[in-house]
Amino acid sequence: MYETPKIPRKPEWLKIKINFRDNFRNVAENLKTKGLNTICTDGDCPNKYECWARGTATIMILGNICTRHCKFCNVTPGKPLPPDKDEPVKVALSIKEMGLKHCVITSVDRDDLPDYGATHWAETIRKIKEYNPGITIETLIPDMNGIPELIDVILDAEPNVISHNLETVRRLTHKLRSKASYDRSLKVLSHIASSGKIAKSGIMVGVGETFDEVLQTMDDLLSIGCRVMTIGQYLQPSLKHYPVVEYIHPDIFARYKEIGLQKGFQYIESGPLVRSSYFAEKHINVSLK
Repeated sequence: MYETPKIPRKPEWLKIKINFRDNFRNVAENLKTKGLNTICTDGDCPNKYECWARGTATIMILGNICTRHCKFCNVTPGKPLPPDKDEPVKVALSIKEMGLKHCVITSVDRDDLPDYGATHWAETIRKIKEYNPGITIETLIPDMNGIPELIDVILDAEPNVISHNLETVRRLTHKLRSKASYDRSLKVLSHIASSGKIAKSGIMVGVGETFDEVLQTMDDLLSIGCRVMTIGQYLQPSLKHYPVVEYIHPDIFARYKEIGLQKGFQYIESGPLVRSSYFAEKHINVSLK
């Protein structure tokens, strides 16, 4: 447990507007009926109410227990249950019932499986396409332990965007991520970009990084062909998690976006409440242009 007396009081720009419009209830009921997990809930995302009210959600496959124990993440660590063989169809049907034209799929890490979940990933993507012709798909994948052949299993299912998060700057990676490494994640993203697919990544700020370290992370991503990036404020889920060092002002987020676009990113979503899949439909639209 980290020695921190309390979670610092959030500034005004981090206040969340709760919205219970019909779309929110429809999405919530759909996911509950199908028995599906979302990173929105398990990851304690601050944008759940806004996104669900817009009729969007990031569905989390392969269960809700992760084999890794990253110090920033609210997903439960431990020994997962075997994958649900019917989950790909459940996900596809849920997306169809919600009438989505773009969807985002993520998963827990499954280091307990021989293929780290790659086959299940591919089957889910194929079923989504089968039941939802014309849909575009973003996948936020684990590092698959850096094995190119397993990443290719997902690539062969042809999602439109493949995202893998660096999460933080190089210097702080070992403090926040339990098994993943900065260089391995860059290699994963490089492999994705070299396939011709849209490679996307994201980081959290407010964990002790410097301004220049964020800019260096941008350069590292651009050097391997990643052209879409998200930057958001880290929010400490509990006192047991890594402490917030600083709440970054919205002006700094705006500056990051300005510099990133100047450096060559095709699209950057940068703001205090931004998360990896926040307004993800914009990313695919901009990239397709």
